Amino acid sequence: MFRIPIRPDFELRLAVQSYAEPAFALIGRNREYLRRWLPWVDNTWSVEDVAQWIVRGLEQLARNEGWHAALWYRDQLAGFVGFKPVNWMDLRVEIGYWLGEEFQGNGLMTDAVRAATRYAFREWCLNRVEIRCAVENHRSVAIPRRLGFVQEGLLRQAFRVRDEFQDLLLFGMLREDWKP
Repeated sequence: MFRIPIRPDFELRLAVQSYAEPAFALIGRNREYLRRWLPWVDNTWSVEDVAQWIVRGLEQLARNEGWHAALWYRDQLAGFVGFKPVNWMDLRVEIGYWLGEEFQGNGLMTDAVRAATRYAFREWCLNRVEIRCAVENHRSVAIPRRLGFVQEGLLRQAFRVRDEFQDLLLFGMLREDWKP
């Protein structure tokens, strides 16, 4: 099974069906926090909803368009990091991520995004990795900045969450600029 060890107490594991229940529990504990930034939260009301998302991620992997990984910290599911479908023509991909609020402040997501970026450049030999973050989601915005991504633009009202349009910051990293 796909695993990326990060630290002795932290690793990325391919998101599989058996993670649906702990993922749903994590979403439930963090629902109010997550729904501010992520539109899918308000449409995730059962373990089956999460299981269907995991199946779509496994289908994406089977098509060689990326993967979704669960963050396991001290044997607890803490969040997810993954790729939107890889654009093989342009050798580009976008990384998405979310983390339970109780796990924040430990550098977990920064390390997970670093590992995903490294994978995109080393394993897939992509030229570009992108991250888009809501302007007001300061914790999320800090991650690409911490990793040396370049803020390339502001996408005005590019994202809708609960009938509210949000501005997104677009960050990019080129393979030639990546310093692992």
